[in-house]
Amino acid sequence: MPLSSTRRTGLVDQVIEQLRGAVRRGEWAIGERIPTEPELAATLGVGRNTVREAVRALAHSGLLEVRQGDGTYVRATSEVSGALRRLCGSRLREALQVRRILEVEAARLAATERTDSDLATLSKLLAERDRVWSDGDVDDFARADTEFHLAMVEAAHNSVLLELYRGLTELVVACVATTSRADEHSPEPVDHRSIVAAIAERDPERAARHTREFLDELLARHPAGNG
Repeated sequence: MPLSSTRRTGLVDQVIEQLRGAVRRGEWAIGERIPTEPELAATLGVGRNTVREAVRALAHSGLLEVRQGDGTYVRATSEVSGALRRLCGSRLREALQVRRILEVEAARLAATERTDSDLATLSKLLAERDRVWSDGDVDDFARADTEFHLAMVEAAHNSVLLELYRGLTELVVACVATTSRADEHSPEPVDHRSIVAAIAERDPERAARHTREFLDELLARHPAGNG
């Protein structure tokens, strides 16, 4: 019996990895319903009980959400993201506070650790971010702005910090979309050129200060109890 149990557990783990990989590759988007249990069983060549156990495990980790009588939906792209979404939920201020903790240190590190390639990527994404703002699509801007901030974290070259921030990505997009709607009639978005300039000049304190200032401003607009 222990051998049988081990084999079964191994098969469930394999299905978990396959489903997790499909989510990470974007085969199913956030909020999208995944195939039914019978469909997954047929596609993966395993029993329905195995699929059920794998889905239950991924739902427990926050990657999937099972809605009784409706289906199973993608909730996050990683377990870290799922955990952060559960912790912050829709509370904008708490998500902004987490962003502040991670991004200020990322900016500081990026100023000392960035490569010429990192700087070129930041400059390119900053220009794209500003261009998208002028198009007037808040959701597209939220994605472009998040790509810029993610690139800044990548420029810090700290794998742990990057993994934590990647887990926050969906929350960051939601934060940017929410806060940007209040400014959508402004001719320009919040200026991040000073952050890039400080990183370019390898000035960690200035990079951290500019990052902290713009996030503090966002926090000031959303005091406790507002979102």
